[in-house]
Amino acid sequence: MHIAASVLAFGIACAIISGIMNGIFTLPMRYLGQWPWENVWAIVMLVPCVIMPIVIVLWTVPGFTRVLQAAPPHAVLFACLFGFAWGFGAIMFGQGVSAIGISMGNTLALAISASFGSVLPILVLAPERMFRAQGSAIIAGTLIGIVGIACFGYAGFLREKSQQGNTRQIRGDMVGHARPFSIGLLLCMGSGLLSAVFNIGYSLGQPIRETAVRAGHTTFAGTNLIWLLMLTCGSVPSLCFCGFLMAKHGTWRRYAAAGSARLYALTIAMGLIWGGHTYLYGFASPKLGKLGPSIGWPLTLMAGLITVNACGFLAGEWKLTRLRDRRWMALGLAVTLAAIAVLGWSSMLG
Repeated sequence: MHIAASVLAFGIACAIISGIMNGIFTLPMRYLGQWPWENVWAIVMLVPCVIMPIVIVLWTVPGFTRVLQAAPPHAVLFACLFGFAWGFGAIMFGQGVSAIGISMGNTLALAISASFGSVLPILVLAPERMFRAQGSAIIAGTLIGIVGIACFGYAGFLREKSQQGNTRQIRGDMVGHARPFSIGLLLCMGSGLLSAVFNIGYSLGQPIRETAVRAGHTTFAGTNLIWLLMLTCGSVPSLCFCGFLMAKHGTWRRYAAAGSARLYALTIAMGLIWGGHTYLYGFASPKLGKLGPSIGWPLTLMAGLITVNACGFLAGEWKLTRLRDRRWMALGLAVTLAAIAVLGWSSMLG
């Protein structure tokens, strides 16, 4: 089916805005050091993964239980299972970013997620397009993006070397505590793999959206049902882990400490921004054609990568670095912009 250029352009714009939101949502973590990590992350996961999905589905999909009952059981099962698996990646992401910083943690996670989460959905949604013009363009854009991410990653390693011995000055009031770079690296790599699983689960859950559309609902409403299943199941590991840490460390009472209003506002804002990014991605993906998850995912990730590195730079994460380090970051930005252009072009080949 031919898709109007205006619809494609709107979908691409929404995917990029979604990525920008994804890039800025962790920024408040730099100012939440008065709370332990588990107190922050519990609210960050509760807002977008439990409260938002329930409210939005009740608003957009009247009688949603009937739609879920009519949807293919395997699609419902895949959405729940892949969402639950992603929940462990959310824990790793929160720990990894807290350990090694916003820009570096996001860069490492996005590198893995972009490589697996963009190409694998083609095998799920339209394997026959893998070696056609559109599939080749998506693969090319993803590979270019990985090169850009590698440049960001190398810049991060150089930054780490330049800033050695000045961790406290760079971290500021960052929530959590610094860990050895190797530990943060492993956490973010695991997060990236399970973040890719999130997009694969979304791809496998597309029959739920199609069932909702046949029942007279919009594509956006149908996508919201997928998020309801994936996000609520994904919240279980994070909320259980945070609850365990709070019980172990006795940090429940920190929620009632004097002067916590600002901390509540920042953590709720983090959850709302990340949740908004997810729903905007779900809104954009169908507008990019049958391979929307393969096009929208890397667009969103790379826009987020550019944003998070810009935020990290402005927040002082690149203090005390050399000119060479910043040049590698600028090269990563240029290559990633080229990848976004290729992926945007690929959406017009379907």
